[in-house]
Amino acid sequence: MENWIDVTMTISPSIMVYKNKEEKKPKFIVRATHEENGHHESSLCLDLHTGTHIDMPKHMIKDGKTSDEFELSSVNGTCFVVDFSKHPSHEVDEAFLKAYEFSPGDMVFIKTKNSFDQQFNYDYDYLNASGAEWLKNQGVKAVGIDALGIERNAPGHPTHHILLGNGIYIIEGLDLSKVDEGRYECLCMPLKIAGVEGLPARILLKPY
Repeated sequence: MENWIDVTMTISPSIMVYKNKEEKKPKFIVRATHEENGHHESSLCLDLHTGTHIDMPKHMIKDGKTSDEFELSSVNGTCFVVDFSKHPSHEVDEAFLKAYEFSPGDMVFIKTKNSFDQQFNYDYDYLNASGAEWLKNQGVKAVGIDALGIERNAPGHPTHHILLGNGIYIIEGLDLSKVDEGRYECLCMPLKIAGVEGLPARILLKPY
């Protein structure tokens, strides 16, 4: 697809996972081979928050909506990528985001130093509560980041609650290493799975 940039993490047995947790690593199981069965078939055991994925409200809100009530329009359309990758801080906050102008219905993807990590970094860059509150007040419909968590060790998970509690979907695990700051068209196609709190997704960006 000409001019489209794939910002999806590749799922493999060695994919980077949150805090290097063994239970989050995908498991590939070969069930049939050409030598023994005349064909090849395999299975994949996948945590729904592995790699590039979308958080549903249910992920952090007890009675939150699941994928049954998710609409594709919530994560497709105009997307603005902001570049935090050269900022000395780890916290993306209101003060940083106020330098940008977003329109209601925009999506905002945050590019940080995380996009260049080759292994899980416990000191990853993240969006704090003040930044989440500011984005909510701008009327954005989705927020993405190139970390496997949008916040880091925050008691009560306020960033998740501010966004998901107001119908703003969270996209984690983006690969923005080859994406410049600017406005893009976003094509996001999550797997169609019933009744879950997270959806793995393939995401492409095209510059306007």
